[in-house]
Parts: sequence; C-alpha cells; structure tokens
Amino acid sequence: MAIFNRSSSSSGESPHQKDPEMYGKTEYQTGTTSGLVVDENGVAVHTDNHHLHRGLKSRHITMIAIGGAIGTGLIIGTGKALAQSGPASILIAYTSVGFLVYIVMTALGEMAAWIPHGSGFAGYATRFCDPALGFALGWTYWCKYIITTPNQLTATALIIQEWVPSTKVNPGIWILIFLIIICGINYFGIKFFGELEFWLSSFKVVTIVGVILLSFILAVGGGPGDATGFKYYSKPGAFKPYITTGDAGKFYGFWSSLVNAVFAYLGTELIGVTVGEAQNPRKTIPRAIKLTFYRILFFYCLSVFFLGMLVPYDSEQLAFASKARTGAAASPFVVAIKIAGIKALPDILNACILIFTFSASNSDLYIASRTIYGLAEEGHAPKIFRWTDKRGVPVPALAISALFCCTAFMNAADDSKTVFGYFVNLTTIFGLLSWISLLVSHIWFVRARRAQGITNDQMAYVAPFGLWGSIIALFFCCLIALTKNFNVFTRGSYGAFDYKNFVTGYLGIPVYLICIFGYKFFMKSKGVKPHEADFYTGKDEIDREEEAFLAHQAEKKLAMGDKKNGGWFYRTFVAWLF
Repeated sequence: MAIFNRSSSSSGESPHQKDPEMYGKTEYQTGTTSGLVVDENGVAVHTDNHHLHRGLKSRHITMIAIGGAIGTGLIIGTGKALAQSGPASILIAYTSVGFLVYIVMTALGEMAAWIPHGSGFAGYATRFCDPALGFALGWTYWCKYIITTPNQLTATALIIQEWVPSTKVNPGIWILIFLIIICGINYFGIKFFGELEFWLSSFKVVTIVGVILLSFILAVGGGPGDATGFKYYSKPGAFKPYITTGDAGKFYGFWSSLVNAVFAYLGTELIGVTVGEAQNPRKTIPRAIKLTFYRILFFYCLSVFFLGMLVPYDSEQLAFASKARTGAAASPFVVAIKIAGIKALPDILNACILIFTFSASNSDLYIASRTIYGLAEEGHAPKIFRWTDKRGVPVPALAISALFCCTAFMNAADDSKTVFGYFVNLTTIFGLLSWISLLVSHIWFVRARRAQGITNDQMAYVAPFGLWGSIIALFFCCLIALTKNFNVFTRGSYGAFDYKNFVTGYLGIPVYLICIFGYKFFMKSKGVKPHEADFYTGKDEIDREEEAFLAHQAEKKLAMGDKKNGGWFYRTFVAWLF
C-alpha cells in the first residue's frame, strides 16, 4: 500500500478538469505518514468499517450493466411478446423502450458522476428531492430484489429439471446449492464478484451474439431450409390483434409488447448501485452508460428483428413455448431452430440459459445487499446494515438479504407456486417505479444545480436530453405503469373482470405511495428546495479518491514509457462489446 498526501490548492478545479499527467508531480507526494491510504492499484482503502471498497474496474462496470440487461427477458420473454403482438409490434416496442431506458440511464449518470457515493440512487432521491422519496424508493427496490433473487434461483432449479426430473432430485436441493454458491461469491469481496460477473456477462454476450448470427444465417437461407426474409410480415401479418379484432386489437397487441419490453429491460438501472464500488467512477459510469445503450439496441433490436423473420406469430410451437415457464423449451429461438430443422442445439441453449439465471441471481443478491446498505447510509434502515468488513463487504446487509432468499424453498412445494407467482407479479412494478423515481430525482437535481449556479462545464457528465428528456420519459413511464395490466379492464375474450391480476399488478403503486406519505407523516420531512440542495457533502472525499487513482495511473503510464499496454488490442477492437 501507499499513502498519498494531498497538497492545498486554491484553483477550485474539480479532478476531472485537470490533466492526469500532472498527478504524481505536484498534487501528491508518496511516502508521507498521513493522508489517503491506497492499495497497489491506486484505490483508496478505508478501515472504518463503514465504507464500500472501490474494487470494480471499468470493464467490470460495463459488463455488469449489460449483464443486468441481458437475461431471460430477451431469450425467453420475446416469445410471449411475439405470440401476442406480431413481429412489427415487438420491433417498434423494444426499440422505443430501449430509447426510454437510455434517457433513464443518462439521468442517473449525471447524478452519479457528480457524487458517486455508496447510497445508490435512493441517496440521490433523498439528497436532491425528498427524503420520503428516497425512503420509498430504497425499500421498494430492496423488496423487488429479495423476491426476484429467489425467483431466479427457482428458475435455475426448473432448468436443471430438463435433464434431471424432480422425481429423482427435489428442486429444493438445487435451490440450496445455488443459494450457498451466490452467498459465497458475494461474501468473498467485490473484486472477486466483479471478476466473476465480468466473465459470466461475457458469456451472455457471446451467447446472444451467436444467436443473432445464427438467426441472420437462417433468415437469408444459410441453414437447412429456405430463406424466410419478410414473408411472415405478409402472412400471417406484421401486427397481431390481441384481446379483440380490428385496429383496436392491433393496438392492444402493440401496447402489450410495450409492457413486455419494459419488463425485459428492467435491471438496466442497476449500474446506479455499483457507483459506490467503482474505480474512477466519474469516467467509468458515463462510459458504461453510453456503451450499455448501444449494446442494448444492438442485442435487443437485432434479436427481435430476426426473430420476427424466423417464426410466425401463429406458430403452434411458439404457442407451446409461451406457456412454458423457463428453460430452452420456452425460448422462441429454439422454435426457430426447430423450424429450420437443426438438431442438438436446444440442449446447448438450455445450458446457456442456466448460466443466465445463475448470473442474474448472483447480481440480484448483490443489488439487494447494497440497496439496504445504502438505506442504512441515509438513516432509513438500522445502522447495523451499514457495517462492512475489512474487504468492504456489508455482511449484515448481505445476511438479511440472503435470509429472505430462502423464500425460494416455497417453490419446492407445488401448491405454493401460484401464491409465489402472484407475489412476483406484485413486485415487478417496483422496477418501473424506480425509473420514475430516478427521473423525478434528476428533474429536481437539474433544477437545484441551475439554482445554485453549477454549470454544465463543471459537470463530469451531462445527460444529453437534459431536463425535458427526463420530463418526457417520466410521462411515458407513468403511463406504462398505469396501463401495465390493461387487459384486466378489457372484456374481449376474457369475460369477467380479472381481479387477481388487477390486485397483484397494481398493489405495488399504493404500497409505494404509502411509504412516501407515511414517511412524511411520521418523520415530518419536507421536500428539498432547489437553492438548499446539498451538492457537496462527501464530494471532497470522492475527489481525493479520484485524484489518488489518477495519480497512480499517471505514474504507471510514465513507468511504462512508450510500451504498449497488454490491453491495447482489447481496448481497440473488443472493448465496445465486452
């Protein structure tokens, strides 16, 4: 380890406005006895048991972000969307929601680049908007992930049943094994977690790229069958009526695909949870956001585009797949492979989906533990959850999150699966509410920084669509949240009012509002006025950490001279994808 001592400066410049080459020459002196303690990578080391450690490198952040976006929602959920809506509907819907996700992430990036602290985006809501909003956002987001984590664990057990039926091995055994593994991964520290997630997410990317290439080859006639082209856009059609017939039915179909697309993209915002453990976050977070947007459009838009060319929405095999819960049998891409007459690939894809769900459960547990740590940081959860060990792991937060994951064992009994399914449906809207909260926080953030005279030139990153981009995105997020389960209001072929779907689909909204107004009532909190918003508490510490990291990088570059770094090929030709 090294100790860096910061010299006084009256320039008032923020670290990202300075020349990194000057670090190590004038800003810092090594070998002193006081100052900031850093490790061999130039990352600040805290020993007060209340700090997360910045162990996530740039490549870890970008891959965790894309890994959170690529999941069963793409490789499985698109089958349901195609069967309900048709190829043109899903292409328009997934592209539109991808753009909406970009606005949400850039809004988050602007706040995270200014002050990348460990409280996550609930901390931004507390600091710049209203403590009640931060309280509601943090707790509902935590609830979402202590439900989705066991749900992913259950999915892994169900996928294994494709090879080992439940009559031979109880699925609870697989759930226990995977739960112990992901707890161990999270306990070993952020560096180990980041490296493992990097490779798991890389595997996801390779899988999706392979699926896209295969789909393209099949679409142009490179497989056993004839080229499909756009024939399914003509027959059975580009837009499928849903619930009713005619233009109204086609619109319902499109809107259902829009809701499915939102569900598929949920989790992209998890990059906001990693900012407290990111190295040089003012550079890595904006870069990860930009790359994630391009990757999402590349992966999702190309995937659904080719899927619409390969599988007709009225395919009997697709209808079967849309009813399956998980596994290769539920993937529309397997349907495309079967239609093309290719054998053996379903088992390979099933193994890939198993990796997808395992990675998702691992990262979901990470998010849950960091979310409740952030709540404790803001004083919205017991202080014990703020405690971290010497590696920066919030062990109590991890333990309580893992304990709630034991609800996955409910799925070992068949009679509990229905109730648990309703519980999952109840919490899915919390992901959409987190987008709404992020956009509201960004709107208040921009208003506050303008009121206090903080210009764009002083920012490390500025959302390209600014205030109005967030306002427009907020409108559409609210609209989708209110119409998420619109089919319960349409009689159509469903007949009676679907009260179960209505309750589980919308109960999240009143729970969220109760958290906000309940906090305001009991804690007597008030909204943050623009000219009183706190932009600077904790910023100096993060500035010093950034300067120390850049100083180390500059020294390393000077020591290497003109030698090419071993990662040059990776950065030049591969980094945009991985």
